[in-house]
Amino acid sequence: MPFLGQDWRSPGQSWVKTADGWKRFLDEKSGSFVSDLSSYCNKEVYNKENLFNTLNYDVAAKKRKKDMLNSKTKTQYFHQEKWIYVHKGSTKERHGYCTLGEAFNRLDFSTAILDSRRFNYVVRLLELIAKSQLTSLSGIAQKNFMNILEKVVLKVLEDQQNIRLIRELLQTLYTSLCTLVQRVGKSVLVGNINMWVYRMETILHWQQQLNNIQITRTLNSLPGQKSLTFTDLPLCLQLNIMQRLSDGRDLVSLGQAAPDLHVLSEDRLLWKKLCQYHFSERQIRKRLILSDKGQLDWKKMYFKLVRCYPRKEQYGDTLQLCKHCHILSWKGTDHPCTANNPESCSVSLSPQDFINLFKF
Repeated sequence: MPFLGQDWRSPGQSWVKTADGWKRFLDEKSGSFVSDLSSYCNKEVYNKENLFNTLNYDVAAKKRKKDMLNSKTKTQYFHQEKWIYVHKGSTKERHGYCTLGEAFNRLDFSTAILDSRRFNYVVRLLELIAKSQLTSLSGIAQKNFMNILEKVVLKVLEDQQNIRLIRELLQTLYTSLCTLVQRVGKSVLVGNINMWVYRMETILHWQQQLNNIQITRTLNSLPGQKSLTFTDLPLCLQLNIMQRLSDGRDLVSLGQAAPDLHVLSEDRLLWKKLCQYHFSERQIRKRLILSDKGQLDWKKMYFKLVRCYPRKEQYGDTLQLCKHCHILSWKGTDHPCTANNPESCSVSLSPQDFINLFKF
């Protein structure tokens, strides 16, 4: 019967069984060929071998088409299951262990970035991977990383939200790649050096696009009616909305939009609540700053605390780890759990916890 090699560099070779043993069958264009297979075998065997030839040629053609699509695709590799079993060692039932790259490929991050509840979570995870875990990803995982990053940038350019967040992500990734490319002789990156240089140029192009973005003002009003803006709201509502902002830089940017908003953004109670939300009382007591009037300057204290301690992270939706069956998935994703109450076994993971899960 014909034999198709599994070598990815070629579609394989066709062999026929003769009286002298197996011989390779070459195409007529190659210069050395067999004009009639029936000269090596009888009609019944020839028809059987011809059937296998047809089937294997179809398989080879499909394989070449799949490889070509995989090399040009910009979508994440698809897996039917949106969960992954996390195991760190071999057991009688399972051999090997789960890696960060495998989890990154299996979990549906391409769809997660379209969900506003999961967007910040995925961006923070991409930033942590860009800082220190990029070299631990496989070649396919690194490709998926860049494809997901491209989708994130295109989404931000379209809806004009979270611009600063993506700027910081791109700058972190570019800085890491500059360091890794210099060490390319030590095989810390998967792929050709020219490919990574091209990706770095793409990152610079994305940064330029984000810097040139012009936020358009949207007016939602009926014809003949004046549009309602943020400054038209009562002061109590404006302060209430400002208290929902968890980043002090957003408060500063909001205060620069209008003189009236600048006065509200300097409210001491607003910055006090922000400090108490992100930091503990012990941390605050170590970084006390007094103003000229002898009062605590909560705004300066906040930015000083940010430089010394990590801020409290909050996400609308996170990855869940089931303690009973050790399956990692997004919240609300069905997985084969045998526990009586699967929801009680699930634990939310922060992006750093997700990274630590695959450190051996």
